[in-house]
Amino acid sequence: MATIEDFLKLDMRVGTVLTAEPLAKAKVPAIAMTIDFGEEIGVKQSSAQITARYEPEQMIGQQVTAVVNFPPRKVAGFKSEVLVIGAVPEKGDVVLLTPDQPVLNGTPVA
Repeated sequence: MATIEDFLKLDMRVGTVLTAEPLAKAKVPAIAMTIDFGEEIGVKQSSAQITARYEPEQMIGQQVTAVVNFPPRKVAGFKSEVLVIGAVPEKGDVVLLTPDQPVLNGTPVA
């Protein structure tokens, strides 16, 4: 079982998507995004396999929740710096976890 200390190691924040486009070289369809996490964290990139429900153009301006303290990963030649999180009703289907009201970019999730 995970402990509260394990949970507290994760730095989850809310940010606003600035740009979004298909990640052309990805084996599994994905959207490459730049996300503004406010002054403390800054703008970060993420690749998310969310194409079953979302189009790139609808992501721009949307707030998303992400883990911002994982090490960066290379995905199809793209540097993914944060992990956007969502519910997974079934394999290949992701429903993004978003605040139900607007919050400042960089707002922590607890």
